[in-house]
Amino acid sequence: MRRRLTLAIVGVVAGALALAGLGSLLLAGHAMANDTRSDLVRQADELRAGVTEIARPGVLTLVQRVARLEGASIVRVGTDGAITGPLPAGVTPAMAHPLVLLGGATVSGVRHGLAYAAVPVVIQPSQLAARRRTLGQPVTAAIVLTRRVPGVPGGGAYFAVTAALILLIAAVVAERLGRRITRPLAQVEENASRIAGGDLSGKVEVSQADYPELVSLAESINTMTDSLSRSRGLERQFLMSVSHDLRTPLTSIRGWAEAIADGAAVSDRRAAEVIGAEARRLERLVQDLLDLAKLDARSFSLALRPTDVAEVLTDTAESFRPAAADAGLSLTVHADGDARLVARADPDRLAQVVANLVENAYKFASHRMAVTARSRGDWVVVAVEDDGPGVTAEDLPRLFDRLYQSGRSPARQGGSGLGLTIVKELVAAMGGDVAVESPTSDGRGTRIVVRLPAAGSD
Repeated sequence: MRRRLTLAIVGVVAGALALAGLGSLLLAGHAMANDTRSDLVRQADELRAGVTEIARPGVLTLVQRVARLEGASIVRVGTDGAITGPLPAGVTPAMAHPLVLLGGATVSGVRHGLAYAAVPVVIQPSQLAARRRTLGQPVTAAIVLTRRVPGVPGGGAYFAVTAALILLIAAVVAERLGRRITRPLAQVEENASRIAGGDLSGKVEVSQADYPELVSLAESINTMTDSLSRSRGLERQFLMSVSHDLRTPLTSIRGWAEAIADGAAVSDRRAAEVIGAEARRLERLVQDLLDLAKLDARSFSLALRPTDVAEVLTDTAESFRPAAADAGLSLTVHADGDARLVARADPDRLAQVVANLVENAYKFASHRMAVTARSRGDWVVVAVEDDGPGVTAEDLPRLFDRLYQSGRSPARQGGSGLGLTIVKELVAAMGGDVAVESPTSDGRGTRIVVRLPAAGSD
């Protein structure tokens, strides 16, 4: 690419130089021709004053040699426009325009590199070179002078040297410009090939001296590489976590199944309960993974309609009360009865959102959980709060990010670890938003707030 760019720039410069040089030579030649013609007219006017002496034999030849003329002659111009006498070589009677000369005007021009000038004079017939006499009366004649138009002195050599110098400078500038443009592009191409091959360690080196557009392109590639590398790390971490979540219940199921088969189980009923619980845990994990896949494919079905948020909230949250009681947790469920808590939502997906939030609070709560719903203008707000260890400042902005694992340790196990990601996707699909905050000044506890558009607000 750099070679092609260099050749293109040099080619453009060479073309421009050729046009400029040719134009300059043509203009210079035209100027030389005009100067030569004007000089001939001036010399012819000077000779007209001494036409008597000029008409003498041999004088005109001497003048021609001294003035470095190509040709010089005195001819007679008849009243009928006929020219008598030899014209200088290269000049025809038509070029002399006899009728113009008879009118007393000077004739001049340039043809095929030969400049000529003819001035009318009145002389005696005896003074003509032809020695022809006509009634002894004065006649009209013309002094005709010619000179070859000289070329521009040293024009060709000067143009060749100048052109070579300019082309050399253009080649150097084009090479440096091409290197400056193509170097970042070559690095981008190399890095893109490495990314396609799975290597995300490379970076495109940029310099502030490079063109801003190239710097922006290189920085975009580097940002994309960092994002891919981070996504790969999160994906690896996610796969390890899912593998662990799958392996743990499978190990328990296999262990109890082998105990039953070997007759080593203390209680077949107890074994069946454990196997059933672990199977349900696997089913929940697989279902969450399928939900995420559907959300990614935009094939998740939603039936949005006016939904009684208080009813969905109460039914869903209350189903966790037995588990909360077994864990020694208090569960408070409160919906503002004075407000119309009707949102435009899918009731089944809203129940899934509330269940995931309560399940998350159950994992981290120390003593209590609280689920509330209230109306705020055009929004219905659902909040789920726990008194657990809280969310660190580093975790807070990324708590809902897919594949992200929080650094806080849960008080008890439960769920698939994908609940908050699914909450964010579902709430966004229903036209709402979700946020996390700390309910206390000391940073303990977590409150997750979901806002849904009230029915009729749009």
